Amino acid sequence: MSVTRTPAKHFAPLAIGAPEPYRVLPVRIERMIHFIPPHNEKIRAKLKDTIKQVDVVLGNLEDAIAVGEKEQARAGFVSMANEFDFGQTGLWTRINCLNSPWMLEDVTQIVEHAGNKVDVIMLPKVEGPWDIHYLDQLLAQLEAKHKVARPILIHAILETAEGVKNVEAIAAASPRMHGMSLGPADLAASRGMKTTRVGGGHPDYGVLADPAADGGPRAHYQQDLWHYTVGKMVDACLSYGLKPFYGPFGDFADSAACEAQFRNAFLQGCLGAWSLHPSQIEIAKRVFSPDPKEVAFARRILEAMPDGTGAVMIDGKMQDDATWKQAKVIVDLARLVASKDPERAAAYGF
Repeated sequence: MSVTRTPAKHFAPLAIGAPEPYRVLPVRIERMIHFIPPHNEKIRAKLKDTIKQVDVVLGNLEDAIAVGEKEQARAGFVSMANEFDFGQTGLWTRINCLNSPWMLEDVTQIVEHAGNKVDVIMLPKVEGPWDIHYLDQLLAQLEAKHKVARPILIHAILETAEGVKNVEAIAAASPRMHGMSLGPADLAASRGMKTTRVGGGHPDYGVLADPAADGGPRAHYQQDLWHYTVGKMVDACLSYGLKPFYGPFGDFADSAACEAQFRNAFLQGCLGAWSLHPSQIEIAKRVFSPDPKEVAFARRILEAMPDGTGAVMIDGKMQDDATWKQAKVIVDLARLVASKDPERAAAYGF
């Protein structure tokens, strides 16, 4: 017996009067999802400038918001959503998890008072498609009730062992799915991993070089704790046309390690990462924007093979239909970046 909706019903609204689901996700540049506490007045005062600097502003209602400030954060998000013009910058919120006492009002209040401004709701601790189905139906009912014109998308955070196990079913759960982010801290706790770091590597997780002939010290090479999970998430997302993201990097003082972790995720297929501190915004821009030299070479491949078939030699290296596809990924991303980032548009020659 099938547990998924039939193809004919998959893209049907889940409530009478709700907007039609997207069949293809809107094209947006989302190199960084910049988290802010929406009840913090000092940060709110800078929001007009922040909106210009980032690709996505996310009003955080969950972790890092004290229990006594949950309602204040929710009200602050609704206020800022209506106060500011976000233009090309995405407006997201991370609500509290489904089993929390705040989640229901997070969704009902935000859709009622800011439903036509919010692009994406980030759902923490997603364990399976049932979590997506619940929020999907609830959003459709609220969109219909409050006459929301376009569907609010769902972004799942993978931060439990069960969620990682069910990642493909989560990706397939709804046309409302936007993508997924890795949540390394909660995932580490769920798995019983022996680390207190929020993302990044660990000095004890590595491989040891073979013994030296002279008996000297053996080199130790630190490995990436998150390589497997990121790869699994990327495969699930791209199989269903969704967007994979690396999540947080908690050590704000170690910009080099942050950049290395973001770059690993970028090379594996992630489109962006979370920025929890202003210093991480430029790191994400640098990492998740293609290198101008790579773009220039990719453009040469596309120009040499206009229809994507055959094979050519460029700088002594053979290029064929497979490398043409790789080149197109890079050039398409560069054009997207250039649409928002004039400095990089000039560097790319667009």
